Amino acid sequence: MHITKNDIIEMDQRYRASFINSLGGFKSLILVGTADSNGASNLSVLNSLFHIGANPPLCGMIFRPDVAERHTLDNILDTGWYTINHVTEAIYQAAHQTSARYPKEVSEFDVVGLTQEWHAERKVPFVTESRVKWLMQFREKHDLTINGTHLVIGEIMEVHIPDEALQSDGFVDLEAAGTITCSGLDSYHKTEKLSRLSYAKVDTWPRDI
Repeated sequence: MHITKNDIIEMDQRYRASFINSLGGFKSLILVGTADSNGASNLSVLNSLFHIGANPPLCGMIFRPDVAERHTLDNILDTGWYTINHVTEAIYQAAHQTSARYPKEVSEFDVVGLTQEWHAERKVPFVTESRVKWLMQFREKHDLTINGTHLVIGEIMEVHIPDEALQSDGFVDLEAAGTITCSGLDSYHKTEKLSRLSYAKVDTWPRDI
């Protein structure tokens, strides 16, 4: 099948969104925990997390245009803090449900049955049921004029991870932690590791490590 740009433009809006969102492959699946300046919590599922750099340790997320209230983004800009929490098979349905447009005064934690975990002197909640999670401090926001989305960049300030998931060379074994992934807007997947490969060099073929 050959699909042109004009074919894409002429697609039904929902069909096009499903097509383009799933075309790029598997994505990180996370729950973003925030709170407003009064301490009212919010929880939102996102699939736009990406690595920016390790020194300093930075991650970015893309937020959609301001066609509706964006409680997560507003809270991040308000307090400067948020948490990133991996999703496991046990909670993926609850995570999906957080994408519903609940009013600001309703905490998604309460609606979907996930547990707020507040660490001492932290202004935002973690998800207790998540096994890999970290605290982020807001650093930069960039408005992308090409489509009205917002790029938010944050710095990792602390990480919570199971002992068995952290290997001796710093590699995080997400399968050992039970992390799952997603494709498109509504398809959730478990993973099966093929192998880890040695550092690529021009004069040698990679080997399993």
